[in-house]
Amino acid sequence: MRYFALFVSLLASPLLFAQPARADFRVCNGTPNLVGVAIGYRAQEGWVSEGWWQVPASTCATLIEGDLKSRFYYLYAEDAARGGRWTGDVKMCVAENEFKISGVKDCFKRGYQQMGFKEYDTGRQTSWMVQLSDTQGTQEGKK
Repeated sequence: MRYFALFVSLLASPLLFAQPARADFRVCNGTPNLVGVAIGYRAQEGWVSEGWWQVPASTCATLIEGDLKSRFYYLYAEDAARGGRWTGDVKMCVAENEFKISGVKDCFKRGYQQMGFKEYDTGRQTSWMVQLSDTQGTQEGKK
């Protein structure tokens, strides 16, 4: 009987340690180079842009942890070695070093640079993943 109880407890142990699925906004780097990534989003206080996440080749980084609160997110990325960029039409502020900037107006007057961020419509999904690659058409989708 003791062995039966041990067997049952071993079978049940994965259930005790199982963790719920995480929801976040992730970026995966499918290139052979280091990529710097910045994200923009609408928060309660208004527009926010922040960066830089350094995403090594063939790895992923979580930019926003937890359930996504907005439908739209904006991404800008640069290839550190070759200078390539993943850009879009939505203008937001960035800084040379690590930053979190409120507002998207008057970037230059405030001492920042302005870059074009690409819009991602998450469709109100609680998590989203963007795959950066060397080929045309960056892949995106829910996790």
